Amino acid sequence: MEKLKTVKILKFYPEKCDGSKECEKACSQIHFKTDEGGDKSAIKIIKDGDSYKMHVCDQRGLCLDMCPVGALKRRKNGVIFLDKETCIGCQACVGFCPIGAMRKSKTRIEPFKCISCGACVRACPNGALEDIDVKIDDIKEVVYHKQGA
Repeated sequence: MEKLKTVKILKFYPEKCDGSKECEKACSQIHFKTDEGGDKSAIKIIKDGDSYKMHVCDQRGLCLDMCPVGALKRRKNGVIFLDKETCIGCQACVGFCPIGAMRKSKTRIEPFKCISCGACVRACPNGALEDIDVKIDDIKEVVYHKQGA
């Protein structure tokens, strides 16, 4: 396989965010076919004083080696993806994720995460989110060099 060079991640502009959480609603539409947002969204917008912070997967890949059945993989576009057919719902990735960006929901056994689909970017009324390409070698981290290589 050709070595991956870039991966799409989300960039957040807190000065443009009004806290409407349209991004969360768009994300939950992708993952759960609902516009509830909140616990059914892979992106979280958090009020921080007079501003907002974004909390979402950074695509580093530390979780890859933690899945006991290999359900987490880095796709050809560099994004970490959970294969629902392989996943056994053990939640090891949820417990391991060092930034808490692997999410779980009470409505299904498999966890979920940001897949860099861009739905949140398109839904943001103020342009507070942007899909950007970064060099994968600048962000990639591995634990055991087994699957994350």
